[in-house]
Amino acid sequence: MDEWNRRGFVGAALAASLAVKAQAQSVGPAHLTGPDRMQRLIAAGKKEGVLNLYSSAIADHMNAVTAAFEKTYGIPVKTWRGGSEEILQRSVIEARGGRFDMDVAETAAMQIMEMAHERLLEPVDTPVAADLMTQAKIPGEPWLPSRIIVFTGAYNTKLIAPAGVPKSYDELLNPKWKGKLGIEADDNNWLMALCSAMGEARGLKLFGDIVAQNGISVRKGHTLLANLVASGEVPMALSVYYHEVGPLKRTGAPIAELNIPPVFSFPAGVGLAKRAPHPNAGVLFIDFLLTAGQPILAQHDELPANLKVQHLAAGMKLSFMDTPRYIAENGKWTKLYKDLLARQRL
Repeated sequence: MDEWNRRGFVGAALAASLAVKAQAQSVGPAHLTGPDRMQRLIAAGKKEGVLNLYSSAIADHMNAVTAAFEKTYGIPVKTWRGGSEEILQRSVIEARGGRFDMDVAETAAMQIMEMAHERLLEPVDTPVAADLMTQAKIPGEPWLPSRIIVFTGAYNTKLIAPAGVPKSYDELLNPKWKGKLGIEADDNNWLMALCSAMGEARGLKLFGDIVAQNGISVRKGHTLLANLVASGEVPMALSVYYHEVGPLKRTGAPIAELNIPPVFSFPAGVGLAKRAPHPNAGVLFIDFLLTAGQPILAQHDELPANLKVQHLAAGMKLSFMDTPRYIAENGKWTKLYKDLLARQRL
């Protein structure tokens, strides 16, 4: 190779190398790949110095995860805890007002999907995604499942013997359940899932007949409803969350899961804000939540989405509700739910 060609070859190789390096540097933290991915996220996340998390998980549960994250990486976490609807509302209002404080959102699928539709989330490329429960993923969504929320229902074991627990929803028509049933005020997604499983006409008629014949106590908040079952004020609740029952059982409260099949569930998801002020810390936290954070959630009776950690209770089979359908038909099921609850004749 003559000197001219040699210089041209070296120059071209150098230009190509610089171009590759520049391209790698221009890739945002959400899309980093390669063997140095974690090292780069950690270094950049520590420089950012903080993580702003919006979460609807029970405070004690998520606080345990964030404390472990802080201990591992030395990055403080500022958590804003609210209900899933509150997180959706806050994130949308802030974004429309040009305020971008949120780094990571962790909340119920219905609300995080709405955030995605508002284009508030950035997809994250993470190797952890392969370990997550396939049924909990929704194709095309820019978030990943972090927890599985299960409508287990619950009953008071002092007031109702295990042998007498209903095995099907049809059994709730029995007059012996008059005045003993409870439900959460906004669980229209549970109703949609029930009607999807039974057939819409049959499901609506059955639920309406149960309410009309035996009545149902309507309470706002799943935590409140679980505590009312434990106290005996509501002997049996149809839509208590699985993760609300375990902590009460460990205190010695007379409460147990109901688990009338099919047991309905939906994911809670975690996503990175598109305009996150601390994106490296955000991606680092998402990775942590979906790996080291999963056993911590399990210790608090949450059901992890990571199959390497997830262990279903004996005999529990999950039926996932159609979240995209629920979002499309939310108005319909909200009205049906309220109308059916109003049928009470007690």
